[in-house]
Amino acid sequence: NNQPATAAVLKLLAPELALVHAQSETLHSFDQAQQRILLDRFGGLSTEAVAEAHARWKDAAARLEELVQGEQDRLRMVDLWSYQCKEIEAARLVPGEDGALETEKRVLANAEKLYAAAMGAFEQLYEGETSAEVALRAAVRNVEELARYDGRFIESKQQLESARAIVGDVGASLRDYAEGINASPERLAEIEDRLALLDRLKRKYGKTVAEVVAFGEDVARKLAEVEDRDEILKQLRAELDAAAAGYRAAAASLSADRKAAATKLSKLAETQINSLAMKVRFEIAVAAAESPSHWTGSGWDEVEYRIATNPGEPLKPLHEIASGGEMSRVMLALKVSVEEGAIKPKKKTPTPRTLVFDEIDIGIGGRAADAVGQKLKALSRGQQVLCVTHLPQIAAFADQHFLIDKREADGRTKTQIRLLDQRASTHEVARMLSGATVTETSLQHASQMIAASR
Repeated sequence: NNQPATAAVLKLLAPELALVHAQSETLHSFDQAQQRILLDRFGGLSTEAVAEAHARWKDAAARLEELVQGEQDRLRMVDLWSYQCKEIEAARLVPGEDGALETEKRVLANAEKLYAAAMGAFEQLYEGETSAEVALRAAVRNVEELARYDGRFIESKQQLESARAIVGDVGASLRDYAEGINASPERLAEIEDRLALLDRLKRKYGKTVAEVVAFGEDVARKLAEVEDRDEILKQLRAELDAAAAGYRAAAASLSADRKAAATKLSKLAETQINSLAMKVRFEIAVAAAESPSHWTGSGWDEVEYRIATNPGEPLKPLHEIASGGEMSRVMLALKVSVEEGAIKPKKKTPTPRTLVFDEIDIGIGGRAADAVGQKLKALSRGQQVLCVTHLPQIAAFADQHFLIDKREADGRTKTQIRLLDQRASTHEVARMLSGATVTETSLQHASQMIAASR
């Protein structure tokens, strides 16, 4: 019944259960923000303290800006605010009084009818010669006589006496209500004048008396701010300075932790990348942009992953790599480095249970593909790894091989997923090697590849 809420919960839980790594992700969405997030994940770093400090600083800056920028408007509004404040204060409003007055007005406007109805009911219940109380009293005497000879009527007698008591209580209430009715034209006129005043104030300042009172309190606060402007400015500037100092301390601490984590991840990732048939230099640069214009809820750091894929070349930002195959291997190495070497947060699930790699092998082959397969195999020792691939060098490393097959049936395309046994898996790897026609040579080659992967 609450699908949006369920989807939101699942979205929060999903990263703790599974992560999907696709080549489209590596090529298009691995911006500086994602690079920072990956570094923070590796270092087990939390941005909560910085985010809270940033929120306090932004709030203090906004309140100071509002006071400074709105000063001229405030001065022009002083006369109006003064009039509004005096008008509301003079009314001496009580929240909810309009409802009580409307009830009293109805009573006074219908005083004669109400008095007649109350007294009529009182006589019918208690006072008249044929009242319910008289009838019940007679009935009690008769039933009491019956009860003397037949015990079945004892309870009936008690019930009738209870009814007499109830009738007496209701009658007394009706008599007291009738005697309390004050048919005063003067009081009625006074109430109508008061209600007219309340209606006028509600039309101007709020839908209810409580809203009018709140409006008056807000106007009074604004007037006090104008009168105490210098003191308030001093207080707000002090609050802003304190909030800024708090942010600087939190951001500097986080920046130092990030730089330490970047040094470790750089070395680990470079080793992992070079194990995937590449020879690169890799580093993670963390630059602190300490100007307030660069302050964010995640800190003031600019995180950039840099790489040189050939000897003698300068380090360049990661996104300038031209080869999709190189990018795939770099991203795989980074993810492996983070998943295997990350500092585990104390209050969170240590690592996702499942890692999904979707066609990250595009643009690679041969020795590089074999290295990727080995890396995925090593990663699978600590958690479940699912890999969608068209390369036999990678498929040969799978502990379980699923075949995804699309076929047309009855004019519709259907997708089937089958778990292959050892023989079928060897045949499929051979097909991936040789194409549509599986030869004896390709089968032998496939068997050798699978045996070597074990």
